[in-house]
Amino acid sequence: MSSDADRVLELARSRPPTLGAGRLVCVDGPAGSGKTTLAAAIAERSGAAVVHMDDLYPGWDGLPQVAGQLEGLLRPLAEGRAGSYRRYDWHAGRFAEEVTVPPAELLVLEGVGSGSGVVADLVTVLVWIEAGYDVRMRRGLERDGDAFAPYWHAWAEAERVHYAAERTRDRADVALVS
Repeated sequence: MSSDADRVLELARSRPPTLGAGRLVCVDGPAGSGKTTLAAAIAERSGAAVVHMDDLYPGWDGLPQVAGQLEGLLRPLAEGRAGSYRRYDWHAGRFAEEVTVPPAELLVLEGVGSGSGVVADLVTVLVWIEAGYDVRMRRGLERDGDAFAPYWHAWAEAERVHYAAERTRDRADVALVS
């Protein structure tokens, strides 16, 4: 992932700011494909702030409703003001506190739907990352354990519908296979 992170950073730095005075890197792709790992590598090399889409979905069936959260987070940042989102508490099954994100030189937004078309005009670099189904399922179960298992197939279907409508892979500046 280190050379991939360097490649993404080099591309982001070569482009003009798109998020106010800062840049936005979105790391998108199906569950278990390596998005969080790549986002962490980018942040480690650059000091970028990272926002995880898992904190924005309103539960397992919340992918279709995430656009409003993205707008509330990113549109103010594009105007040079702090953005915010409501963090979803997966254990309580409801939204919790509001999280404020100050303007930054580089923001990495990682997770399924991070490259949604509703904020495409604010994205400096859109990264698509994918892996084989069995690899992704193994990673998802290792990461989330039995809590994820009952939702895997429904989530995969929601991803399929989302990506077909959004054409995220086709719009990506960088496509990776992990």
